[in-house]
Amino acid sequence: MILPIITYPDKQLKLKSKEVTLFDEKLHTFLDDMYVTMIERNGIGLAAIQVANPIRALILCIPDDDGNQNKENILEIMNPVIHNPQGNLLYQEGCLSVPGFYEDIERYESLVLHYQNRFGEHCSLNATELLAIAIQHEIDHLEGKLFIEKLSYHRRKKFEKEYKKAQKEKK
Repeated sequence: MILPIITYPDKQLKLKSKEVTLFDEKLHTFLDDMYVTMIERNGIGLAAIQVANPIRALILCIPDDDGNQNKENILEIMNPVIHNPQGNLLYQEGCLSVPGFYEDIERYESLVLHYQNRFGEHCSLNATELLAIAIQHEIDHLEGKLFIEKLSYHRRKKFEKEYKKAQKEKK
């Protein structure tokens, strides 16, 4: 089932997500729905809060070399914690909750992620480049933060003006 995505400036996006404690069939169905929603909207990541569920869950599916996002490559991440972040990388980010807007954002180039999978099993992975960037972007959502908050004051003001204008044109 495709879920509605909450978009900026909806205040729900500011909520800090709660730890996942039940790894049951309801969670599995929700994760499956998140995947369908993310693929339908051409995303590579989606946090639960973006579909109005404030739990510490996110999914990622980085495209392969041919641009395919196969379900067997999906990462389902609950209760993520970043360890050992290193380096810096500038990458042009976008967001399903801030449609049509892209901006260069500085993130860690590599990190180690500790998390639980859909069954509650503890996992760890080393992430670099796009995967590391996507993890940081989605974890920011779990903390109630959007990538636009990383913009300079002047760039943020310019974004607000451009975004409001684009929203009016849609109506």
